[in-house]
Amino acid sequence: MTAPAHVAVVQVAPRLLDLDANVKLTVSAVETARERGADIIVLPELSLSGYMFETIDEVRSCAVTATHPVFARWAQALAGSPGLVVGGFVERSGADLHISAALVSAAGVQAVYRKTHLWNREKRFFTAGVDAPPIVDTCFGRVGVLICYDLEFPEMARSLAIRGADLIAVPTNWALDARPYGDEPPQVMLARAAARTNHVYVACADRSGRERGQEFTGGSAVIDTAGWVLERPDAQGFAIAPLSLSTARERQISRVNHVFDDRRPELYTGVFEALGTV
Repeated sequence: MTAPAHVAVVQVAPRLLDLDANVKLTVSAVETARERGADIIVLPELSLSGYMFETIDEVRSCAVTATHPVFARWAQALAGSPGLVVGGFVERSGADLHISAALVSAAGVQAVYRKTHLWNREKRFFTAGVDAPPIVDTCFGRVGVLICYDLEFPEMARSLAIRGADLIAVPTNWALDARPYGDEPPQVMLARAAARTNHVYVACADRSGRERGQEFTGGSAVIDTAGWVLERPDAQGFAIAPLSLSTARERQISRVNHVFDDRRPELYTGVFEALGTV
């Protein structure tokens, strides 16, 4: 059993194209989350730039590498803590631009993940990542990461869980969808399904606000291994829940059922063959 962790998702509204303002915003968010007892802190997708780009030059104006001082400041805000910050940014890599997430401890950047599934107009500006999402070990448990649209592909969460993730951190920018039947956002349903079907904790940090006419969902949530939402953001945008992350590994869900052992992979290969991917 690992030490219990207080996991926070922080729902903020980045200022479009204002890197300096967003550095201050995210550092303040991490500092406040720490003051409120958080150990693992998840910030939204593209939290250093905003989302509604119109030109490639706008994207480039906000692009940074993993050596940018903001990540040292996130690390400094964690000083004395064995925790982790997971937050989204535009990453510059040679001529390519990526939607990325940095996983930062008090010692600095531990891993960077480049979003592998690009949504809609993101394909105009960004290059999709080609590597599987990383998992970072902490004294609280193993933390994996997906970004926004990645979560809509069940294989992504399943592969992280099989590889040993206890918690999947999901920086996201969910555009507001119509909800004609008054239910919760479909993206939150997908996050809850990922948690339940893989017996893994999920922490989604969505953004708030409106940007160039686009409203965002504000669907941040901390979700347990049964798919129940434990916490949603308060008026200040913070949702914090105490989690014993290693309990995600207890996948015997009844006397005769196990989340992974009950799988029948020999029956699933036909799906990939039909799609021409095997």
